[in-house]
Amino acid sequence: MQNLPSAIQLQPIGIIHSPYGEKFAVPRQPNLVPQGKGVLRLLPPYNSPDAVRGLEQFSHLWLIFHFHQIPERHWHATVRPPRLGGNERVGVFASRATHRPNPLGLSKVALQRVEIADGDVLLHLGSVDLVDGTPIFDIKPYLAYADSEPYACSGFAQQKPPERLCVEFTPKALQAVSFSKNFAHFGIDDPVVFIRDVLAQDPRPAYQQGKLSDRMYGMHLANHNILWQVDAENPSKVWVLDVETLN
Repeated sequence: MQNLPSAIQLQPIGIIHSPYGEKFAVPRQPNLVPQGKGVLRLLPPYNSPDAVRGLEQFSHLWLIFHFHQIPERHWHATVRPPRLGGNERVGVFASRATHRPNPLGLSKVALQRVEIADGDVLLHLGSVDLVDGTPIFDIKPYLAYADSEPYACSGFAQQKPPERLCVEFTPKALQAVSFSKNFAHFGIDDPVVFIRDVLAQDPRPAYQQGKLSDRMYGMHLANHNILWQVDAENPSKVWVLDVETLN
């Protein structure tokens, strides 16, 4: 057998800027929160306009990225996917779990426009499933004739997951949202819809879902701390209690 290298060194070519300040807030797929857009800023020496020449002709991109907020630890051959309730195990290679032998991820995103200005090369993206600051290792154009498989079988995730939670806002939270200017910085036109879309997916671990709890959760979204809690009588409803500006 051919000798394989014990390690391969990768160099980030860019950094993602997104409204998701922590991995707890990130939707599990990029198309679940339409207003959760991102911007990919290329790093030197890869921020050359020549490197993205012709890229604007493609509507979608594949991004290869680093799960940089996942602590290093031994990987496991099986994982518990949230789509299976967090109870049933499948092989790690039959999942998109973040804890993998190599902490690499693959995401398909829409490309809205390419901006070249003041030495920066910025790729403005549609909905993303990437935490702010995610290192990007490579960009590849999406090829519809080769990459699209309309009749593909997707195992336990054949359909888009249903929204798990009904999300309501207290008057205090609605007022805080109306006064905040930070959401516009992230290209979020309707912050109430954005927050609702994120929470409706129920980002809690699977073992906490569907249960009554008096625990108050915090989530960093678009430079805000979103404080929310499960309804005291209905485990399928959550209340956004307050929206605190972080900076």
